Amino acid sequence: MARSSDSNTRLVYTTEEGGLCRKCGKPAKKCTCRTKQKAPAGDGTVRVSRETKGRKGKGVTLITGLGLDENQLKQLAKRLKAKCGSGGTVKNGIIEIQGDRRDILVEELGREGFTIKRAGG
Repeated sequence: MARSSDSNTRLVYTTEEGGLCRKCGKPAKKCTCRTKQKAPAGDGTVRVSRETKGRKGKGVTLITGLGLDENQLKQLAKRLKAKCGSGGTVKNGIIEIQGDRRDILVEELGREGFTIKRAGG
């Protein structure tokens, strides 16, 4: 069943196609928005830097170049936040830890077997 181009109509129920994806409107079997995205390819070096830009002077420590998928990044960020005793997040493949925690993070990532480079100051 084809979707109408009229924005005031929507498909309420159909048994013709099975479930539809809510994001792209395609049948669930042909949905492309739920496929796993590959981790960005890094050069093998993890960079640990400090940044205040766009944060009203508040400093955060950025960890880039990990080359892990989203779930692995979240798990690693959780361990690093606990080690530092501070908050943080994962955005666009970059781990952000609140505060200047470069020394602790370089040491901890080295223990986990990553090749580390301090970047930017």
